[in-house]
Amino acid sequence: MTTTARPAGATVWLTGLPSAGKTTIARLLGDRLKAEGRRVEVLDGDEIRRFLSAGLGFSRADRDTNVRRIGLVSEVLARNGVLCVVPVIAPYADSREAVRARHAASATPYIEVHVATPVEVCGERDVKGLYAKQAAGELTGLTGVDDPYEPPADPALVLRTRDQTPRESADTVYAVLAERGLL
Repeated sequence: MTTTARPAGATVWLTGLPSAGKTTIARLLGDRLKAEGRRVEVLDGDEIRRFLSAGLGFSRADRDTNVRRIGLVSEVLARNGVLCVVPVIAPYADSREAVRARHAASATPYIEVHVATPVEVCGERDVKGLYAKQAAGELTGLTGVDDPYEPPADPALVLRTRDQTPRESADTVYAVLAERGLL
């Protein structure tokens, strides 16, 4: 019986503030990889929260549970040959570390990318109107404003989206995947 090698899977975890550009970068990267015929899933944090994590709030415990659920799904998919691109705020270092450890335990490649957009720039972009609601007193607990965001201590890649286009950012992530032999 002949066995064929399973294509390499990996998780590309894009973390950053709301409106940092995570989802835009993830979609551009995902589209490029799909156009090349690769098995790709973009696990958008907002979609996961609506379905897999429905009912969770925004307490620290609920945010941790949400991140760990996304981490489980991404690790299982990546372990089975899918390139998982995960744009999610994931504000707490310990939650992200739990995801990293889960990947390490199964020897599944995990690439943490910090989408390092200053809060002022995120507030100007304000894709979902969250910063405006927070400023108007209609929203509390906004990550990076009145709720903490703990930047990654040692990400594989830092994207400074103030200084590059979303396409350039996606191309930079693609280059890291290629350098690591994951394409």
